[in-house]
Amino acid sequence: MMSNPNPWRPPLLIKGSALLHLGAAAVTGLHPETWPWSAGAITANHALLAFSGLWPRCGLLGPNWTCLPPPSTQRGDVAITIDDGPEPEVTPAVLDQLDHHGAKATFFCIGERAKRYPQLCREIVERGHAVENHSMQHRHNFSLLGPGGFARELEQAQETLTAITQVRPLFFRAPAGLRNPMLYPVLNRFDLRLAAWTRRGYDTRDADSQSVQRKLLRGLRGGDILLLHDGNAALTRNGHAVILEVLPSLLDAIAAANLRPVTLRSALE
Repeated sequence: MMSNPNPWRPPLLIKGSALLHLGAAAVTGLHPETWPWSAGAITANHALLAFSGLWPRCGLLGPNWTCLPPPSTQRGDVAITIDDGPEPEVTPAVLDQLDHHGAKATFFCIGERAKRYPQLCREIVERGHAVENHSMQHRHNFSLLGPGGFARELEQAQETLTAITQVRPLFFRAPAGLRNPMLYPVLNRFDLRLAAWTRRGYDTRDADSQSVQRKLLRGLRGGDILLLHDGNAALTRNGHAVILEVLPSLLDAIAAANLRPVTLRSALE
């Protein structure tokens, strides 16, 4: 296991929440009649914390990439991120489409699927793309886990993906983007950066490729992080994963706007 030598520093919301709890306890101890106000303040604080974790693009709980850093934005970079694979019925065709357009993408892979299809995971990296951490099991209750559960999911996926690709992931995307405040110290422990998105196409639910494409292209500009899926993708009326019908037009539109599809890790460089 690799640990980050830099200690985790709680953000303002977490510090404020801790002070609020201490203050409420102190005030209630001195003036018991104020307990309804203290309870109300703590309840509101917990609601804000829960909302922050259930809003995938929120940055109140800690750093969260919803767009690329300024230097990458100024270069006209765009990051296409592809979740929930690898998927043998879809990922190879996605790789061929990316190669045809000379584009690079970031694949957030599930550890268990990577173990099932290791050669496909290696091929992603061999063809110039990036494989990043999308948890080991992609559990539906991921956002309800505590520090131990988060650590197991991230560490197992880190070890699995690193062993397969020989490249250690630098980014993590929570399943469905949902998490809670206890995730951030664990991310820091594994030196992982949380990545959300600028826009998503909802292509796991929307089988209309035109609708998905419109969502992704609305306001397209440098610095965007776009989300699609090769795993768990909805199927069009032709029986194709939505990404296979959306990606060629999306890449054409990106090229027409003089933007360049890159991996997230290239934006770090």
